[in-house]
Amino acid sequence: MDLLLVSLASLFAGFVDSIVGGGGLILVPALFAVFPGAHPATLFGVNKSASIWGTAAATVQYARRVQMPWHALLPAAAVGFAGSMLGAWTVTVISPDFLRRALPLVLLAVLAYTLARKELGRHHAPRFSGHRETAAACLLGVTIGFYDGFFGPGTGSFFVFLFVRWLGYDFLHASASAKLLNTASNLAALLLFAWKGHVWWHFALAMAVANVAGSLLGTRLALKHGSGFVRGVFIVVVTALILKTSYDAWMR
Repeated sequence: MDLLLVSLASLFAGFVDSIVGGGGLILVPALFAVFPGAHPATLFGVNKSASIWGTAAATVQYARRVQMPWHALLPAAAVGFAGSMLGAWTVTVISPDFLRRALPLVLLAVLAYTLARKELGRHHAPRFSGHRETAAACLLGVTIGFYDGFFGPGTGSFFVFLFVRWLGYDFLHASASAKLLNTASNLAALLLFAWKGHVWWHFALAMAVANVAGSLLGTRLALKHGSGFVRGVFIVVVTALILKTSYDAWMR
């Protein structure tokens, strides 16, 4: 029964994450609810061991249908991997608790800006090209990658928002690009958790299959309905993140 519950949560998490990120909002609380006595690091490791496969599958599906700027994304994924590893190491010496109260306010600003700019992310008009686009993507990758390794909540949504706001992508291209970078940062965290022995591989396999299934369904919907659909899901997920992180920071 435990495996069934967390696999269903992984399925739904993969669906949401493939569209706009935020799958951890679903899967991590489910893992804590089903295994209340487990070490948090182990549950985070199980989350990464399942979600990375769905994110990777979404990257492949998007790449088949969306023009991906590989010259910028591949270096950005590499530095995102390094940034996530550095963030994961940093959290072993510095507590990320100071971010808990700030995160809901940052997310609220992201939501307010997105709602105020009705045309934000509806049209694909990259602001940079060539080496400038690569440099901008790498800066985004290393910064949010570090955040993912150090703290984590909302990583996918931050990737999407910054690709839209800073690099000028529409929401569909931003989501597609974010998947590759998120896969790299998840891989770094997973390797660290696995090295420390914080992964339950007997749960990870079934949850990974469920996550991929949800991811494929979510990717198909995003590709079918385009940027307007992704924007709508982005607003819903960021709103849910604000509520969840506000509760964790100020009410728990």
